[in-house]
Amino acid sequence: MRSTQQFSITLPNEMADVVKAKVEAGEYATESEVIRDGLRALMARDRAVDAWLREHVVPAAKALAADGSRALTANQVRANLAKRRRASAT
Repeated sequence: MRSTQQFSITLPNEMADVVKAKVEAGEYATESEVIRDGLRALMARDRAVDAWLREHVVPAAKALAADGSRALTANQVRANLAKRRRASAT
């Protein structure tokens, strides 16, 4: 059984130029390798987002649902963000 599938794809000229440039520069041997590497990066990003949701967002949402007194108002959030922005600017 084959472990690969062949696709025909259409890319905007700008993306096609990037793919061709990567091959011409010797960074990749073929256009397919460029696309595969891009898909690997996309899959890694998706896994990272999924992990962040499972490990941080879901527990925080559950904690907030269990104890609503921990919630911040929109004004409190804005004030905290402004404070962080000022601190990082110095």
